[in-house]
Amino acid sequence: MLDSAIQDRLRREVRGETAFDPFARGRYATDASIYQIMPAGVVVPRVAEDIAAAIEAARGAGLPLTMRGGGTSQCGQTVNSGLIVDCSKYLNGIVELDVEGRRAVVEPGIVLDDLNRALRPHGLWFPVDVSTGSRATIGGMVGNNSCGARSLRYGTTRDNVARIEGYLADGTPFDFGPGSGNRVPEPLLRQMLDLGAREAEEIAARFPKVQRRVGGYNIDALVPDAAPINLAHLLIGSEGTLATSTAIEIRLSPLPSPTRILGVCHFPTFRAAMEAAKPLVALNPTSVELVDRTMIDLARVIPIYARTLEAFVRGQPAAMLLVEFADTPEENDANMARLADTVADLGYGFGKGGSCEGGVVEVRDMALAADIGELRKAGLNIMMSMKDEGKPVSFVEDCAVPLDHLPEYTDRLTEVFKSHGTNGTWYAHASEGCLHVRPVLNLKLEKDVRAMREIAEAAFEMVRDYKGSHSGEHGDGIVRSEFHGKMFGPQILKAFEEVKAAFDPDTRLNPGKIVHAPKMDDRSLMRYPPGYAFEDLKTGHDWSAWPGKGGGFQGAVEMCNNNGACRKLAGGAMCPSYRVTRDERDVTRGRANALRLALSGKLGKDALYSDEMAETMKLCVGCKACKRECPTGVDMAKMKTEVLYQRGQKMGFGLRARLIADMPRYARVAVALRGLMMLRNRVPVLAALSERITGLARGRALPIFRGDFFRDAEVGRARSAGKAGKAGKVILFADTFNRWMEPEIPRAALRVLSRAGYEVITAGAPGRPLCCGRTYLAAGMIEQARVEARRTLEALLPHVRAGVPVVGLEPSCLLTLRDEFLTLLPGEDARLLSENAWLFEEFVAREARAGALDLPLTDTGRVARVHGHCHQKAAGVMGDMGHALSLIPGLDARDIESSCCGMAGAFGYQADTIEVSRKMGEAALLPAIRAAAPEDIVIANGTSCRHQIADGTGRRALHIAEVFDRASAEATGKGAQR
Repeated sequence: MLDSAIQDRLRREVRGETAFDPFARGRYATDASIYQIMPAGVVVPRVAEDIAAAIEAARGAGLPLTMRGGGTSQCGQTVNSGLIVDCSKYLNGIVELDVEGRRAVVEPGIVLDDLNRALRPHGLWFPVDVSTGSRATIGGMVGNNSCGARSLRYGTTRDNVARIEGYLADGTPFDFGPGSGNRVPEPLLRQMLDLGAREAEEIAARFPKVQRRVGGYNIDALVPDAAPINLAHLLIGSEGTLATSTAIEIRLSPLPSPTRILGVCHFPTFRAAMEAAKPLVALNPTSVELVDRTMIDLARVIPIYARTLEAFVRGQPAAMLLVEFADTPEENDANMARLADTVADLGYGFGKGGSCEGGVVEVRDMALAADIGELRKAGLNIMMSMKDEGKPVSFVEDCAVPLDHLPEYTDRLTEVFKSHGTNGTWYAHASEGCLHVRPVLNLKLEKDVRAMREIAEAAFEMVRDYKGSHSGEHGDGIVRSEFHGKMFGPQILKAFEEVKAAFDPDTRLNPGKIVHAPKMDDRSLMRYPPGYAFEDLKTGHDWSAWPGKGGGFQGAVEMCNNNGACRKLAGGAMCPSYRVTRDERDVTRGRANALRLALSGKLGKDALYSDEMAETMKLCVGCKACKRECPTGVDMAKMKTEVLYQRGQKMGFGLRARLIADMPRYARVAVALRGLMMLRNRVPVLAALSERITGLARGRALPIFRGDFFRDAEVGRARSAGKAGKAGKVILFADTFNRWMEPEIPRAALRVLSRAGYEVITAGAPGRPLCCGRTYLAAGMIEQARVEARRTLEALLPHVRAGVPVVGLEPSCLLTLRDEFLTLLPGEDARLLSENAWLFEEFVAREARAGALDLPLTDTGRVARVHGHCHQKAAGVMGDMGHALSLIPGLDARDIESSCCGMAGAFGYQADTIEVSRKMGEAALLPAIRAAAPEDIVIANGTSCRHQIADGTGRRALHIAEVFDRASAEATGKGAQR
């Protein structure tokens, strides 16, 4: 625990944020490696001077200091026992942009993809396109000397950085750059120049002659030659052990040609792909990336990647090489012809069979090529999606060898894996001879930790034999630093130690990395140290798809490998609260780490039930985006429900939780009291009083339960006036929200289905309408949700068994039948229902594709702005939404690029979350709707989404069923309810 005087000093001197509680420190105890070290405190600097203040405080306390960006390091670079300084929240701007000179000065916390989005309008980009670009910061990339898939053409980070400013270990400001000389301590400069001259011959003899060498310090940058010596290049790849950065001058490149083309080369064996790498690189592509069979098989069961695979994988290849060209259209045509000829000359062709089966699939569709690129970038995390106790472990994955030796190296290493009873997963940069390989091990077992070390020693010996690099992209950290002596020899290792001593004589900056390293298999530094134990729980959900205690809850929580995909700020929907707060607490990874640490006893007694855990989960809106978009499938929405359930079992549920949860049961009473509710919404004093009593925000009008609510008897009346069900039967599942608050929507759906010739029926149970249990799940009342689920399943099952599809309207409700029902009531009955439950738009799209939809529709001539509900996106339904809308003649449907609307059920109504809710809406959705033309239609299928849009813009959004009702009413001459 950090001394209180130091805490007070940091709080006083740092303009940004500081944190010293166990939960906050625990969130920074891990990165994407196998290691875990609890820091003493966290500093989130707001200005550059905060870094200087942190350095001084750490020096005064005798503490280490470690800089951190996205926290995605594979080797343990960003974990340490002292202060962690996270630059990503505030120090993330572009300080200067020189478009003509193709250069920029940026702060260290700026994320690569955010930077490139800002540069795109100027026709420029920073071309070190690492797979973690959605969360990797430039400061982290500089610390690691990151490479990227196109380093064959653009080089590494070192090749694209000109200048670095920051603070040395003693707090001295510096400015290192070509010919700068203005803020370079003369004794330090002279010592480094002398070292470079003295060691030039040994550097030439011992440094690997491969492009992907990022191990050790770049003392080759100190060797006298024609180019001026730039000390900034010594800092690049130093992993924050020599200095800290506050500003980085980078070189920019013109955007790649928009006429890129991709050739997907299929091979029958892994060896065949390795042998093909060199002749394919000779064609001068921008990249050659490997995808192996293990990655293909794992990706097939991840929804976000499955459809992409279908579009470009032919047959069952053992490996594929993704070969990209980015030249003129004419050159690309010639490139693709040469690629096809080269693969044919190697003896492979589709239809040849056996050891000759293979060939090239051309991909000219840039959208598909981008999707393939995203799949390849996610390779590491796809590998980590294995649900077994054993996982692919990163420790030899960075080895780079000359292409001539690649086939033999991969064969030999595979044999090493086999000798230890395991196998490896391969992917990444075939063009550079840097193939990421991870043997599957369970590091909770001592024998597998021993195997890890033996495999590492054998692999690194091979790399030395081939004169390659043991650290080809992801750096040294804890996992590789101890091997520098064997890789570079004692003289170079001594030079590394001299550099460290010159820059950081007191060993305060990120100690234990590159020099003076601990053993890579020191289990006391690992995420699963000796004695690691997970608390057993009687869980509400069924977690048996995963291993471990709590009926598998342990395994589900441990699926988070800290890859940080949840930290992206654009694209997809994950993680909406983080996009607002930029706080590690509010990202899926931060919540998963808190859960794992709490349940393994690292955060104190009863941490699971603590207020700190409640705060950790509070801003999770249950959007389910993580379930789809997290490459390892961490379903934080379901985990939050479990946490609320466990807390409720121990401490009870409050009034607000019960008000939210019991909505389906008191709906009829709420109808009778709707006048009082309307009065509350109009009178500020009553709104303030209700906020004090219930915690529901005075600044938000509560939804009104309608007196003309939807009644199941309406279905019977519509059936008697319809087409006698010539198209078959469907069950209309009227959810609580649409039934009681927006009855015009189920009525619209009823009319549309009837006009299309379906016999619409309902299923009920005594006492009150069916309910999916969603409101109970939102409050953590899993047992009550199970009661609702069982009641609904029993009512629907006879119809489903008879082949009648269930059609629903509210995404969060209908999709509960497909998701949570499977873990509330595991078994064949729930599975059967899940396979036969459809959202309205899915059903319409399905029937249209089958040629079974007989529904005349009028040309609208309108533009529709479409916002997808989070659960629609998570279930992969937006494609069907688009297909259904395309059936309406003249309707120009345009998706709004947005994450969560921010309302998220009761989230946007709560006094303690309403401001975050509004900020979520203002991030993209609400400005997009305000910018829409007044005559445009706004479509949002979620009840919450429509309410957020109405509150934030004053516009009424329509459900897709209402849009179809209007279009079909005009075509059939029957009135639609407006």
